[in-house]
Amino acid sequence: MRYEMNMDDLNGFIEFIGAETKQKGKDVFFRYCPICGSSAPKDDEWKFSVNYKTGAFGCLRGSCGYHGHFVELCRDFGYKLGMEAEQQYKQFPQPPGRIVPRESALAYLADRGISKETAERYEVTAFEDRPNLLWFPFFNEYGKLVFIKYRNMAYRKGMKGSKEWCEAGGQPILFGMKQCTGFDTLVITEGQLDSMSVAEAFKDWDDEKPDAFCSVPTGMNGFTWLPNCYEWVSKFNKVIVFGDLEKGHMSLLDTLKQRLPNRIFAVRKQDYLGEKDANDILRSFGTEAVRTAVLMAAEPDIGYVKELADVEDVDLNLLPKVKTGFYDIDSALGGGICFGQVCLLTGKRGHGKSTFMSNIVANALDQDVGVFAYSGELAGYHFKRWLNCQLAGDNYMLTEKNEFGDDTYTIDPAISKRISEWYRGKAYIYDNGYVEDGEETEKLTDIVREVASRRNVKLICIDNLMTAMETVNDQSNLYLAQSNFVGELKKIAVRYDVAIILVAHPRKRGKDETEFDNDDVSGSSDITNKVDIVMNYARAKEGADYDCELEISKNRLAGTLRMGTGKIILNYSPKTKRVFSVRSLTKHYGWEKSGTDVTAEIDVPF
Repeated sequence: MRYEMNMDDLNGFIEFIGAETKQKGKDVFFRYCPICGSSAPKDDEWKFSVNYKTGAFGCLRGSCGYHGHFVELCRDFGYKLGMEAEQQYKQFPQPPGRIVPRESALAYLADRGISKETAERYEVTAFEDRPNLLWFPFFNEYGKLVFIKYRNMAYRKGMKGSKEWCEAGGQPILFGMKQCTGFDTLVITEGQLDSMSVAEAFKDWDDEKPDAFCSVPTGMNGFTWLPNCYEWVSKFNKVIVFGDLEKGHMSLLDTLKQRLPNRIFAVRKQDYLGEKDANDILRSFGTEAVRTAVLMAAEPDIGYVKELADVEDVDLNLLPKVKTGFYDIDSALGGGICFGQVCLLTGKRGHGKSTFMSNIVANALDQDVGVFAYSGELAGYHFKRWLNCQLAGDNYMLTEKNEFGDDTYTIDPAISKRISEWYRGKAYIYDNGYVEDGEETEKLTDIVREVASRRNVKLICIDNLMTAMETVNDQSNLYLAQSNFVGELKKIAVRYDVAIILVAHPRKRGKDETEFDNDDVSGSSDITNKVDIVMNYARAKEGADYDCELEISKNRLAGTLRMGTGKIILNYSPKTKRVFSVRSLTKHYGWEKSGTDVTAEIDVPF
């Protein structure tokens, strides 16, 4: 009967293996490939998919390449489809007594460091009329022969035919179940010679040792044995995985630690001594090296989990920071914005958020901190002129009358050039005009990640969330997209040790609402949960003896809030675009001190 792919079976399989998935078109993507597991690099997540129409599945990782049809996937992991009848296995003739290994088998095994005693224990032999055909009997826990595997002892690389194969119709189980002596520790290897090598290493060992040395029947990608052995394996207190180590990775471990209920241990990479598997270690370094590998096995790391005792002791006061340049703000923040933090800057439209952020950029450059800025509303030349005005200051601004008789302010071109050269190599801006023919617009977070990793940048400013979301391809759920966007920024901040300032508009408030609250930020309510600092910048109310004010409503590290009567008072200069406090009425930036005296090169208006 031909199987018809359906979503109920796919959902059942997803629940069965406990996978995290997302759907795109006709494909369901798994965060982790069931074979590669969670050991895959972050950039290789979501590379495994199942097409819910055709049933085709595959992993796009070159080092894996696991693929096939959904029916095969279910059988590999022991998941019974609704249409599947109970599997009927072939009944093999049972040996009349213990099997005695033949000389050709003993010679082959001896060449691989395995003694006659171990060969007899596992009843491995060869055919009388085919002395080069090694015969591995798989007995279940009751001593019944249910599966057979063959190995061509004469096989050499490049020869035609197979090196190993199985007798068709057998019941897949672990090799070595009959030889189990207890249920404390089980060692699972990837090949039969490997499990026999471990048994060989502990043959004459009198101290505490494992109770069973087993191997999977068909390699790291075959798990048809799992439902047949699950109950038996579950009896063990501890399972040690001793799979093949290829390119520094043990693929067998990925599935077993997800599927087995036991405490899982794994042989450490350093104990492979540069070899691939247990038999290679035995042949190169002897039984002691194999025993050490097993006895030193450790529980594998769990992603995002570590011993608290191993966490580095850090004085929070000494964490590296970028100062905002405003004394009262830096004091409240414990010295500035820490690298690894995301600061959300909000405020009403037209109240000067962008100007205030630009002033922080100027102050960061003066600390020799590299900066990348994204401005979704200002052209690059506009952002640059605003920043250069703030860096120039009152002494270097030119005042002129326009045709309407109003004062206008400009910078002498020589001063502007001097300032630009001063921050060359440490100030970057998103190029709104860049278009690559035939290419989809690159996500802003990808660009931010690349800048953080490839440029000497420690402060990233994004103005603003609304325009930044235009670079996100999937906006079917805008609030979820916003939350994910801010979450990605936080990961970038932590991974690359940079500070990020994100500008966001507030939602419209009622007339009776006077005090700012974190819930006033427009968009997903999850945004303020994911950032470390929330600041609200606002123009002063009419009649105030100052120009603007700033509230700090979230301060994850230092904990100090500046709200209501404790808000920070600031002033603004329309001429220089500078925001300043009483403590910083005047400020001279580093460009004035660099190189020769600027007054010797240009005319100044005083």
